[in-house]
Amino acid sequence: MAEKKALHVVLFPWSAFGHLMPHFQLAISLAKAGVHVSFISTPRNLNRLPGIPPSLSPFITLVSIPLPKLPGDPLPEGAEATVDIPFDKIPFLKLALDLAEPPFREFVANHPHPPDWLIVDFNATWICNISRDFQIPIVFCSVYSPAPLAFFSPIVGVGKSPPDIRSLMSPPKIDGSTVAYRRYEAEKILGEVYEKNDSGLSDHERSVKIISAIQAFVVRSCYEFDVDYLKYYSDHSGQKVIPLGLLPPENPQKSEFEADSPWKSTFEWLDQQNPKSVVFVGFGSECKLTKDEVHKIARGLELSELPFLWSLRKPDWAGDSDALPAGFQDRTAERGIVSMGWAPQMEILGHPAIGGCFFHGGWGSAIEALQFGHCLVLLPFIVDQPLNARLLVEKGVAVEVERKEEDGSFSGEDIAKALREAMASEEGEKIRKRATEFAAIFGDAKLHQRYIEEFVKFLKNGVSSNR
Repeated sequence: MAEKKALHVVLFPWSAFGHLMPHFQLAISLAKAGVHVSFISTPRNLNRLPGIPPSLSPFITLVSIPLPKLPGDPLPEGAEATVDIPFDKIPFLKLALDLAEPPFREFVANHPHPPDWLIVDFNATWICNISRDFQIPIVFCSVYSPAPLAFFSPIVGVGKSPPDIRSLMSPPKIDGSTVAYRRYEAEKILGEVYEKNDSGLSDHERSVKIISAIQAFVVRSCYEFDVDYLKYYSDHSGQKVIPLGLLPPENPQKSEFEADSPWKSTFEWLDQQNPKSVVFVGFGSECKLTKDEVHKIARGLELSELPFLWSLRKPDWAGDSDALPAGFQDRTAERGIVSMGWAPQMEILGHPAIGGCFFHGGWGSAIEALQFGHCLVLLPFIVDQPLNARLLVEKGVAVEVERKEEDGSFSGEDIAKALREAMASEEGEKIRKRATEFAAIFGDAKLHQRYIEEFVKFLKNGVSSNR
């Protein structure tokens, strides 16, 4: 009897760390279930991923493919992910990856154990050619929460023209749902997702083309969190929908920082704070805040009078000057710390002094925060973030910063109000309690690995039926 081959899947995420990291966490989870994973991306992106646990290294292979050069070199030297470039350069990154089919094809053609499945993202439409030519089925992996998927499912399912603003402002017909775009958000999403770039394809058209060729759609969620939106998406998308679980990052081990490291003194400061009293502020590296936005966040933190730890990526516009308002750090020195650059985020979130998180509403960041039972204060900006914010407010774990309906503007006073409501008010006690309860779901690694095991069963069954 021939020896049964181990399952081999290829993961190829879009080159943004909000996509790369969930796919990497999926690779780790699949490896724990005994699946061999080839994780494909560009050299610099792979170098910036966390280390693979030694016990899982036999199951995960990082496969480097070069980012093709475009005529005129419109991308900065060394730019291989959205974090490396301004927003207006992102279409060029998509165009470069549109040219990456040959090295991907060569990898598939020459691998001694050809992939059984391709697990892909929204951007590389040529994956449909690879699938057809090598008879390898595709799974589309979404890094978004169920609410945006449910919201867009009729549009993606039909694959017709983009919606108008009115339909973007109308929630899907789910009992009690308030998830929808505001007018200013709807106008923005029409430009971000539906506008064609130089390749002649919008992000929406890319997704529709790939989804038309897939065997299943996997979602980073679980029934314990959101059965209604998962069911709605499954019923309306026309695809087999499989929840992956939440793919929570593993709890961090305590780091030993050097005596002169600013993080050593930062954690010593956290040790002196009351439990659940500090708000962690982190808008990540992908959210490129303007000067006005940074200064309004600073004013909100100052007016809130709450202890805070702000992880701030130095903005490009700051140059050599201070990114913060004049005197801000002096005025808040006794109750707040601002850290520029890299931060040990998971270790911060795991500290008992942290009680809430103030961020953009990205799904990955929400999972990380709720894994530790922190209440959320949300200031969404792009794509799925507004819908995530509505969902998390709907679930009773978050407060969203108020904005003006006509243009989406907000003030430092609006931020301070939301922070105090979530972290310190009597009304916010329900939110804080609810967030603590959700930690039992978001932080349950065994629960989410069981979802992975069910997904692996689906993959194995699909391979068996095709052999």
